Amino acid sequence: MPPHDPRLPANVRLGEHARISGQDSFKRFRSERDVALSMGERSCAEDVKFAIGRLGHIAIGSDCYLNDCILLAELEIRIGNHVMIGWNTTVSDSDFHPIAPAERIQDAIALSPLSEGMPRPAALCKPVIIEDDVFIGPACTILKGITIGAGAFIEPGSVVTHDVPARAHVGGNPAAIVPAGRDE
Repeated sequence: MPPHDPRLPANVRLGEHARISGQDSFKRFRSERDVALSMGERSCAEDVKFAIGRLGHIAIGSDCYLNDCILLAELEIRIGNHVMIGWNTTVSDSDFHPIAPAERIQDAIALSPLSEGMPRPAALCKPVIIEDDVFIGPACTILKGITIGAGAFIEPGSVVTHDVPARAHVGGNPAAIVPAGRDE
């Protein structure tokens, strides 16, 4: 493993020839884990925003290219090898707020100046797994608990709300399997 780059948080590990470039990549990087972010050999993250919560972890495999996307991890995001993620895409393992109306009100109060230290209600987190050889086009949204199977192709602008089978071609909002031979 190459020596640690002092410009990166101490709990970031980069493989040989991997690189992270851009400003504000770690503005919301709060993980307290020993290894909060790992990237495999020859992977590149250009202008990627890593928003990692106190217990969060992101693992990116080798030979990946991520361009101007946002990775939000309160729990875990795992990205395999040979994965491409396009600009303006967001991958999130949490909603970052409760869904039930009463808990949403509690959350709003906890975030307000009136909170007096009141804790926020827990938000549901589920890992996101992106397997090997996946292409995710620009302006996509990948929601919590999703697994994208090896070799899948996610069309630009897709909102992925369900697991994607291996080698599937999906698109739309919500993303669905694209029929073979459909005109692009």
